[in-house]
Amino acid sequence: MTRELLSATAILLTFAAYLPYIRAIHRGETKPHAFSWVIWGCTTVIVFTAQLAEGGGIGAWPTGLSGLITFYVAALAHVKRGDRSITRLDWLFLAAALSALPLWAATSDALWAVVILTLVDLAGFGPTVRKAYTRPREEQLAFFAIMLVRNVISAIALEHYSVATLLFPLAIAAACALFVPLVLIRRRQVQAT
Repeated sequence: MTRELLSATAILLTFAAYLPYIRAIHRGETKPHAFSWVIWGCTTVIVFTAQLAEGGGIGAWPTGLSGLITFYVAALAHVKRGDRSITRLDWLFLAAALSALPLWAATSDALWAVVILTLVDLAGFGPTVRKAYTRPREEQLAFFAIMLVRNVISAIALEHYSVATLLFPLAIAAACALFVPLVLIRRRQVQAT
C-alpha cells in the first residue's frame, strides 16, 4: 500500500470520526469539554508543523486536518454549551498547552517540541477523562476508536520515521486505546448503581 493511499485512508477516517461526533454535539448528545479540545487543537497543529519539518510528508496531512477540525469542535463545544465544569486542574492543563509554543521556541528542536507537545496533548485528556468518569454516556466512543486506527495508519503513512514524526500519532493512539475501555467500564459501573 502506498503512503498516499494510507494518508488518504487516514484522512477518510478523520472525517468518519469527526462527522458523527459533530452531529452528536449539534443534537446535544455529546457535550465535549472545550478545554480539552482547545488543547488538542493547539498541540495537533503545532505537531503537524513539526512533522512536516522533520520530513513526515504526506503522512502528516491527516494530523493537520485533524488539528483544524479540532479547533472547530472546541468552538462548537463553547457555542453549544458543552461541559461547563471547569476546575483548577483544567486551567493547569490549558496553561501547560499554551506553554508549548514558548517551550518549542526555547528548544529550537523538533524532537523536543514533539515530546513537549505530546505530553501536553496527553495532559489535555485530563479534563475529558475527568468528565467521562462522572458522565460516561456523554462521550462518543466510536470517535476515539476510529481515531486510534486513524493515528496508527497515519504513522505508517509518514514518509520519514523518527521519534519526532512517530511519537505523537502513536501516543494519541495509545491514549485512545486506554480511554475507550475506561469509559466502557464506567458506563457499566454507573448503570449498576
